[in-house]
Amino acid sequence: MTILITNDDGVNSSGIIAAKKAAEKLDQTLVVAPATQQSGIGHALTLFEPIRVTATTMNDGSEAHMVSGTPTDALIIGIFQIADEKPDLVISGINIGENLGKSELTTSGTIGAAMEAAVNGIPALSVSMQVTRGDIKFHDGHVDLDFSHAQKMTERVARMILKKGLPEGVDFLNLNIPSHPESDSIRLTRLGERMYRVHITERLDPRGRPYYWIDGDSVEDDEEGTDVHTLKRERHATLTPISLDATAPLELMDGWNKI
Repeated sequence: MTILITNDDGVNSSGIIAAKKAAEKLDQTLVVAPATQQSGIGHALTLFEPIRVTATTMNDGSEAHMVSGTPTDALIIGIFQIADEKPDLVISGINIGENLGKSELTTSGTIGAAMEAAVNGIPALSVSMQVTRGDIKFHDGHVDLDFSHAQKMTERVARMILKKGLPEGVDFLNLNIPSHPESDSIRLTRLGERMYRVHITERLDPRGRPYYWIDGDSVEDDEEGTDVHTLKRERHATLTPISLDATAPLELMDGWNKI
């Protein structure tokens, strides 16, 4: 069996090495990841320029494949070009910074890669670790963080997926680990509303023309039972089952189009 590992922080991230170490305890691993930081790219696919793949050595001395594109590009190249056979599991992460709430489903490259694995019928686990320092969330390369707890949680969930598979109707799992965990427990949660409130900063360039930075103010709480509340307030790891079928109940449309 083979576990394919990717991420959106780039092939040189400390988090992807942590994910590989967790997966190595379970089976053979294959690392195929973006060449550079790709946070916020979501489920994007490169269609209008060539994608290049380069063999590289990660910071722990192990081999990986570096892809000049998005996490979804890396995942597709890994499945259909590099792997000898279809992987038995995809692990996307360990992302530096949590991925919580509904909005992250479409903006997180970590989740985007797991979603692409699910589209191709492969069980997948996206993994993110909360950090309290904003300056390292989008760092491109090594960061000095303790991933030991995150590795343990990743191995635990991945082992269960390989043993039991995913329940019918669940396409992939989103795991978030707190920076200062209350315990080793992992709680099943639903998605919160959002992780950030949009904040836009306007500035002027040297010619007096405006430009903008899109940022966000962190949401610190949500309803009980959500991933946001459980991670941030209760300090427990969260595991959220995700389905690709986003179709709303069709009966909700009854009478809507009868004008």
